[in-house]
Amino acid sequence: MVTLDWIVIGLFFLILIGIIVWVLKQKQDNSADYFLGGRDATWLAIGASIFASNIGSEHLIGLAGAGASSGMAMAHWEIQGWMILILGWVFVPFYSRSMVYTMPEFLERRYNPQSRTILSVISLVSYVLTKVAVTVYAGGLVFQQVFGIKELWGIDFFWIAAVGLVLITAIYTVIGGMRSVLYTSVLQTPILLLGSLIILVLGLRELGGWDEMIRITGAVPVNDYGNTMTDLIRNNKDPHFPWLGALTGSAIIGFWYWCTDQFIVQRVLSGKSQREARRGSIFGAYLKLLPVFLFLIPGMIAFAIHQKSIGDGGEAFLPMLANGNVNADAAFPTLVTKLLPVGVKGLVVCGILAALMSSLASLFNSSASLFTIDFYKRLKPKTSEKKLVVIGQIATAVIVLLGILWIPIMRSIGNVLYAYLQDVQSVLAPGIAATFLLGITWKKATAQGGMWGLITGLVIGLTRLGANIFYSNVSNATESVFKNVFYDTNWLFFCGWMFLFCILVVVGVSLFTKAPSPEKIQGLVFGTATARQRAETRASWNHWDIIHTVIILGITIAFYIYFW
Repeated sequence: MVTLDWIVIGLFFLILIGIIVWVLKQKQDNSADYFLGGRDATWLAIGASIFASNIGSEHLIGLAGAGASSGMAMAHWEIQGWMILILGWVFVPFYSRSMVYTMPEFLERRYNPQSRTILSVISLVSYVLTKVAVTVYAGGLVFQQVFGIKELWGIDFFWIAAVGLVLITAIYTVIGGMRSVLYTSVLQTPILLLGSLIILVLGLRELGGWDEMIRITGAVPVNDYGNTMTDLIRNNKDPHFPWLGALTGSAIIGFWYWCTDQFIVQRVLSGKSQREARRGSIFGAYLKLLPVFLFLIPGMIAFAIHQKSIGDGGEAFLPMLANGNVNADAAFPTLVTKLLPVGVKGLVVCGILAALMSSLASLFNSSASLFTIDFYKRLKPKTSEKKLVVIGQIATAVIVLLGILWIPIMRSIGNVLYAYLQDVQSVLAPGIAATFLLGITWKKATAQGGMWGLITGLVIGLTRLGANIFYSNVSNATESVFKNVFYDTNWLFFCGWMFLFCILVVVGVSLFTKAPSPEKIQGLVFGTATARQRAETRASWNHWDIIHTVIILGITIAFYIYFW
């Protein structure tokens, strides 16, 4: 990092401060303004915010690292623009009609207050223990490597970078609320895209082109069944990414994340109309086609450069771990430090800052929304709008503190971090996904059915996580049916079977309990919308929306065919 790089970073922060000052001059006197940006967001802000909120440390470190270690396997999760289309075309009308602030609030409208509480608790705990802490943890690691600083003022630079990142992001999120998240995303998204594109181009140039990357990685086996790093669809006996498990598991996790998780759906709830919300989803779906090329493939490029350098008798390109293996998680930061020219490095660091800050900002705001709307307002319904905003700001600060306190535990997990995160998502998603899916597609899904679907998912999920922790730390554990089901079963197959079981629980309980009245589910389930609501939804799209949807689906299909 030289003077020019620091000047570029300084300009980035000046523009960011300008946006925040503008946001502060806008009125935010009520909770709709603070949590949903006044419900007046345009498709551009919504789409950019969806993408920028999604791109965090799990992409800058995790996805590039996955590319460097296992090749195309994780692309199933990243070529999911089609899932955001489901959010825009299927869920937006229901969410817009319900006029809710949060996803748990939607479940209360559809099912009962107990369902709302269960989902709120699951969401808040998962935000603090996974998303907040992991984003900050990985952010600290990235900056420690990019800046090459071990200590500053006698303090580990990891902590300075991590805590500094949190405080800067928390300040503008607490002060500006959802509007600051949306409009800073409009600045951060193009910077992130441009920086990552430069990495991709320079990486390919250093290696010798796309064909050279395919040749080198295509020669590296990943299992005993003839699959290589370039294979997206792998033998169904692959221990990590069997093709059937990868397709079903990624779809279930994607459905939960893109269509029902407060973290993402809050962007859509802030739309000024169904038209803007849907077009924001379509724009977000276009952007979601990019991470495979901007993050996963650069990881494969870094690995290929490493292999080529070693083969030619040169120095290792990637740092090595103590056990002699390549440090795959260092792929993206290594590309930044070794390939980028002066000035451009500063721009890419801004892109990394943009990704981390945008994800954290979205997390803080979503968590504050969940606590304020789903807990505080229910306990004290007569609270003034201005006080709700203050409570939201306090909740954000508390969540920040909890996330920081969890970092030392996360740091001790080390290389297990991303396997742990994958397991958390694969057992968190099925129960919630099953409850939402049946909630909007089946009129006879009852309050008790939805509630027990969530409880079943939570219990099975915690049992699976507990089994993973126990058996991972116990050698020579005795074989049992419990171990075979909850530990030995491939995580993707377990996710699929768990989803199916939760579906059966919701259906089974619903058949033996009283069906909801037509008035309760009016406008919230397929086939219950009024003529006016149907007309409003039909007026919100035209042929251009369909054309863009078809283009996105076409690109997705072409990607699967190419890497099959």
